[in-house]
Amino acid sequence: MVRQHRFYTGFFATALVLILMMVTGCGNQATPESGSNNASAPAENTENSSSGTAPQEEAARVVKHAMGETKIKGTPEKVVILTNEGTEALLALGVKPVGAVKSWLGDPWYEHIKAEMEGVTVVGDEMQPNIELIASLQPDLIIGSKVRQEKVYNQLSQIAPTVFSETFSGSWKENFMLYAEALNKQAEAEQVMSDFDQKIADAKEKLGDKLSSKVSIVRFLPGSARIYYKDSFSGVILEQLGFNRPESQQKDMLTEEVTKERIPEMDGDILFYFVWEDNPGESKGADTAKEWMNDPLWKNLEVVKQNNVHEVSDAIWNTAGGVKAANLMVDELLGYFE
Repeated sequence: MVRQHRFYTGFFATALVLILMMVTGCGNQATPESGSNNASAPAENTENSSSGTAPQEEAARVVKHAMGETKIKGTPEKVVILTNEGTEALLALGVKPVGAVKSWLGDPWYEHIKAEMEGVTVVGDEMQPNIELIASLQPDLIIGSKVRQEKVYNQLSQIAPTVFSETFSGSWKENFMLYAEALNKQAEAEQVMSDFDQKIADAKEKLGDKLSSKVSIVRFLPGSARIYYKDSFSGVILEQLGFNRPESQQKDMLTEEVTKERIPEMDGDILFYFVWEDNPGESKGADTAKEWMNDPLWKNLEVVKQNNVHEVSDAIWNTAGGVKAANLMVDELLGYFE
């Protein structure tokens, strides 16, 4: 009996020691506290989520545009822009393009965007973009316009996802939102448009009764002159502000070249004109303006007699055609009427 008792006593003692050793071992494997500097703490697994599944690849967005549909993944970072108004759209959305067509005026950029475009590669002009140069920039998005680059769309789309607007002028707001969709910047675009609409509302309040003024828009070019109507860039902004236009200028069209016999159609309470030169350094457009302004029909205009004719920037009021120019044009209008 004594031997049996000693057997059980030894057995239980041995078992107790084993249990204590196991408990001590488990305690040494505890996870380090949050913020611990313990170098042996396991590194976070950045490849898998806590559920143990790898993150899914971002789905492609389908953007519908003038040439069909284009799939775009994520937020493009290297963008080539092939329109002047599109350049302004990108800048307003905080995107600096890697390549852009040169401005219609300036060397190579409009004065009001020159600082923001420093270092951007010039890829030709709207009428003739340099395909090889565009490809060398390895863009992940190309933005252009059907009215300008329809013939090279297939070549461009082989380089990178390509989105085209339909046309310009009166469509600048629609184009802006299309470009924002392609850039995955819809929220930013809504804010830019909201700010512009507020600017219009504030301007209307300041202008008050002056909005009843009939505003005439004229452009002088080398050897010819044009009247600009409701669908022009400046015409759309004037309409949004609520200005009247002379009855002869209330046409749903962009512009029309006119002869001197039609100078009376340029009359109004206030006349803004801009001058286009075909080549930098020339003054042929200015010569046209001078010639027309010496014509008896011009001198007989009531707006001329009232000394209310003003030259404005062709870039701001016409050729830039984007959101930055639109904001500047509103500011200039306030300046003239105030």
